[in-house]
Amino acid sequence: MMGSTPNSELPAATVVITTKNRKDELRTALASVVRQTVAVEILVFDDGSTDGTSEMVAAEFPQARLHRVEQSLGIIEARNAAIPLATAPIAITIDDDCVFPTEDIVKQTLADFDHPRVGVVAIPSIDVRKSQETIGLAPDREGVYICSQFRGGANAIRKDLFVKLEGYRGFLWRQGEEADFCIRMLDAGYVVRVGLAEPIHHYESLARDRTKIMYYTSRNNVLYAWYNVPMPYFPAHLAATTWNCLRAGMRYGYVTAAVKGIVCGYGAMAHERGRRAALSTRSYQLTRRLRGRGIMKLEEIEGELGEMREDK
Repeated sequence: MMGSTPNSELPAATVVITTKNRKDELRTALASVVRQTVAVEILVFDDGSTDGTSEMVAAEFPQARLHRVEQSLGIIEARNAAIPLATAPIAITIDDDCVFPTEDIVKQTLADFDHPRVGVVAIPSIDVRKSQETIGLAPDREGVYICSQFRGGANAIRKDLFVKLEGYRGFLWRQGEEADFCIRMLDAGYVVRVGLAEPIHHYESLARDRTKIMYYTSRNNVLYAWYNVPMPYFPAHLAATTWNCLRAGMRYGYVTAAVKGIVCGYGAMAHERGRRAALSTRSYQLTRRLRGRGIMKLEEIEGELGEMREDK
């Protein structure tokens, strides 16, 4: 099985899966990883499961590295802890309810790191239980296409860059950590590439708590503005964020959760007052352009990017 990594062969990538109490979904995900046609290290981070997840991994996938914590860290901090453990230079993160439907996705994704500006590859994916639409696919193979952010459960990242930028902000807890990381990465001269691989299949868990998702999305959008948006743009950006969160709450029927999240976000700004590190106007404006356009060619903005650096 190509998923194993014997001592004579260094892994081309580390596939990182953080998991908690989804043993059956994880089994399917791991089975798809071991079928990949390039040697990969498999790293499972068990975030305090109580359903026998660690025992299943040890018994059925002995080639996987298993790291377990007894006290759950939460999804963001679990990934912050897991990704630096990778031994390969590229860490591919998938959710435990994701599957590689073909055997070449890791190989295809690694080929997308053929430009030094590429810090992250956003791997195409399909939310199978919603539609067959592919999310995040480059329009063609001519040139390097970039976007403003990636999906947390379908991406590949330069491990050293992730570590030197101090990973995701753990205080966000869940929802929105990718956007925050991406603007900091852009400020350091790196971009998110729109991947060319065949799409990952995401079998979204039916047990998702939509109220919590709306709450944390609203809270963390407020905090995104606080952490990153420079003056004089900050007040207008914060006002627009507040309105957009309210509008989303009304649209999807979670107004109370949106309001609570906004209020919590404003309160958290005081807690995080020492963590505000507004980035350059250039990076902010580039991010806004990318969000507005959706996808752009790297050559369109490369002259506006700063020197590549890997400090925070």
